[in-house]
Amino acid sequence: MDYERALDASLKRLHDEGRYRTFIDIERQQGHFPHALWTRPDGTQKEITVWCGNDYLGMGQHPEVLGAMHQALDATGAGSGGTRNISGTTVWHKRLEAELADLHGKEAALVFTSAYIANDATLSTLRAIFPGLIIYSDALNHASMIEGVRRGGGEKRIFRHNDLAHLRELLAKDDPEAPKLIAFESIYSMDGDFGPIKEICDLADEFDALTYLDEVHAVGMYGPRGAGVAERDGVMDRVDIINATLAKAVGVFGGYIAASAKMVDAIRSYAPGFIFTTSLPPAVAAGAAASLRFLKGEGGVRLRESHQTQARILKSRLKAMGLPIIDHGSHIVPVHVGDPVHCKMLSDMLLENHGIYVQPINYPTVPRGTERLRFTPSPVHGPGEIDRLVRAMDRLWSQCALNRAEAVA
Repeated sequence: MDYERALDASLKRLHDEGRYRTFIDIERQQGHFPHALWTRPDGTQKEITVWCGNDYLGMGQHPEVLGAMHQALDATGAGSGGTRNISGTTVWHKRLEAELADLHGKEAALVFTSAYIANDATLSTLRAIFPGLIIYSDALNHASMIEGVRRGGGEKRIFRHNDLAHLRELLAKDDPEAPKLIAFESIYSMDGDFGPIKEICDLADEFDALTYLDEVHAVGMYGPRGAGVAERDGVMDRVDIINATLAKAVGVFGGYIAASAKMVDAIRSYAPGFIFTTSLPPAVAAGAAASLRFLKGEGGVRLRESHQTQARILKSRLKAMGLPIIDHGSHIVPVHVGDPVHCKMLSDMLLENHGIYVQPINYPTVPRGTERLRFTPSPVHGPGEIDRLVRAMDRLWSQCALNRAEAVA
């Protein structure tokens, strides 16, 4: 086997298809979000505005978060020192899990090193807890959910995205006595559309199925206390297992599930992805807990209101220029380009010529032909930043000879 030749061929394929992923070296500037410094390949630097970050509310620079992290760091040092089972459970981890359980109105919560690991470990482990479990998974679920369902083995059914009739059809075909679980998301981050949580819970009740909801792109940003879309819609108590992240709106790092005490205890006891992984550094856990406490209160309410306002303004201005916006009413603002080469070219020109950083979204993250730029406005993007983005998009869209289209509702 000529391994070097195989490596060259695989990388060339990505370059030829226009979907080779380039990492942009940025240095975020605390106190100046969303501004950052971009280090070019030649070593020179340029000030840029980040328009594709997932620190949706700017909590990564909040003084209460930073203060809590400094306090824990000074008190306990850098790392946790072990897995949760072997010296890695601290008061900061227990406080964080208590905050998460309270946020979602559940008996317990379990913190993982990321939401990806939380999804993968939990969904794969449920097979061991419920022998014969059939998992019904939305066709557009995140890669971490797909991996967890796949790795756990057993029966799975893929229902068409948000298609309740198809889900009902699949549920009705299976043995009524078989254990079942429906896995889906509250916000699908590439299109920004919402999952029908209440209706899926209705089907789960009818067919005696558990529900597993990924709220990664909603926690902190929806609901009176920031618990997500399920809280906003008044159905949080009907969801059996909620997954989310501490690395997006919470502004820190890590992931978790929230569920009944027995469910959490079972996952804690059986999931290799939890058992054999070093726990989060205590300073990270302390920062995440401080962020959650803030987001549950009035300060969080104001941030969520400002966030939604900024998203509406950006969408309305891009729509007014006739750009093909995918708008399902969430905070995510995708602009459909439809070609990987054009998408990368637009991204490069925005960065180099206008100091605007938005990463191209290409296959396999989205289907071929649906390549897009995905903007994530936040409360720290002011009118000036929005003006510069809108003017740059107007100029470059014409310069690249891309067709303008009606907004996608």
